[in-house]
Amino acid sequence: MSSSNDDHDDHGGRDGHDDSEGSPQPQPQPRSTDDAILDAAAELIVHLGVRRTQLSEIARRAGVSRPTVYRRWPDVRAVIGALLTREIGATQATVRLAGEDRAAFVDGVVEVAVRLRDHPVLGALLRSADSDTLFEYVVERLGTSQRGLLEALQAGIEQGQAHGSIREGEPVELAAMVLLIAQSTVQSHRMVAALLPEAAWRRELARALDGYLAP
Repeated sequence: MSSSNDDHDDHGGRDGHDDSEGSPQPQPQPRSTDDAILDAAAELIVHLGVRRTQLSEIARRAGVSRPTVYRRWPDVRAVIGALLTREIGATQATVRLAGEDRAAFVDGVVEVAVRLRDHPVLGALLRSADSDTLFEYVVERLGTSQRGLLEALQAGIEQGQAHGSIREGEPVELAAMVLLIAQSTVQSHRMVAALLPEAAWRRELARALDGYLAP
């Protein structure tokens, strides 16, 4: 038995065809030149290591000229700094750090720490003989990536303080210490992996953060 809905489906368009069939489908956005260069650097770092990653090879793999790379970054270390900023920011964006209470905030910080610990690029840099490259951008100076993390941590701490589950104190100072605790735990996890298996690593990091932030 035919219905008016069936008629509509068969003759949805003015020419007797479904209008949706001719609708243009959204196309994925092409990568920017910056992203192509950083993606190429990431592949080289993961597969070849830091010392064998050369600016000329980054350009070749990205499909651009060397002057194109030089106009953006003067050397490999600068490319790595931009790559770290991008990857840490993207990782942070996948996790909600601001929760209603301290428990939700701590869970978010631990999750970010786990994802950064297991990130292929950061892992390659931590294992590299040239790990000073990572330390320069993560340890020795407060870079863009750390500032982004600090802002997110500060917002989560302020929300927890308003809820009453995070102790009083200057939010930016508490955020800085949370960053130090989580960052040092990530950087040193391989050293104590035999003593702290995965479940224990997560549990003890959460306990350290929770104890620090508790009223």
